[in-house]
Amino acid sequence: MTRMLIVGPPGAGKGTQASRITSAYGIPDISTGDIFRANIKNETPLGKQVKAIVDAGDYVPDSLTNQLVTDRLAEDDAKDGFLLDGYPRTLEQVKYLDDLLASKGQELAAVIQLVADQDEIVARLTKRAQEQGRADDSEDAIRHRQEVYVRETSPLIDVYRDRGLLVEVDGLGDMDEVAARIRAALAERGIHPLEGAGEPVA
Repeated sequence: MTRMLIVGPPGAGKGTQASRITSAYGIPDISTGDIFRANIKNETPLGKQVKAIVDAGDYVPDSLTNQLVTDRLAEDDAKDGFLLDGYPRTLEQVKYLDDLLASKGQELAAVIQLVADQDEIVARLTKRAQEQGRADDSEDAIRHRQEVYVRETSPLIDVYRDRGLLVEVDGLGDMDEVAARIRAALAERGIHPLEGAGEPVA
């Protein structure tokens, strides 16, 4: 019954670590960003609706995101645990998730926060954009997403810290090192990987 969140600024490595966590702990990785990107790529009605918002570096409205998460958490693979990546991002979404879990008699076990210096993240994302030819990842766009994160998302970190759920982990450095830090921090809270899961691999 391992229900967790992973939070951190765009580019802090949430996606990379989320896949390792979900493999080790036997829970699904539920990334709202991945689901939205798939909709945009497939030009679904939802994808067309959010494309302009995403292109501007802003967040999809809470109402759309909340419904997406509600539907996803109702699926069979999420009934015994999950790792939410990219949600909640606002205090309104925090309240919605609280109410949703409470209605099922569930609660969060931990909130993993990847901590990373903003200038380091901008340098990392700018390099990645150049390597992948991603025109939407100009330095200005990257810094805008960082500012949106700080403005709208950082307050929820205080909420989870006050509840004693926050697990802060240095998100910079080698991927294996970060994964090991996460495992150690969760183990201190009595949250352990599946037996035989082994060490994370690239």
